[in-house]
Amino acid sequence: MLIPILGWMLFGLFIGAIARLLVPGPQSMGLLMTMMLGVAGSFAGGFVAYLIFGGTPFQAAGWIGSLIGAVALLVIAERTNHRTTA
Repeated sequence: MLIPILGWMLFGLFIGAIARLLVPGPQSMGLLMTMMLGVAGSFAGGFVAYLIFGGTPFQAAGWIGSLIGAVALLVIAERTNHRTTA
């Protein structure tokens, strides 16, 4: 039971780190949030794949789908949290 959880954590950290490198600008998040970004991106990519191809709605995506999902979540988070100062 512990090995799959550690695998998901490492996968999420790797995908989240790549997503943060691809999105320009500073992101104020630590390792835990980067890991959670990668895991959430995997499920977001899986949900998009479900909408396009069918299957089960709550599935994890592969490497490419996870990365696309993580980048999309990061961009959405930046746009919703962006505050303009006058």
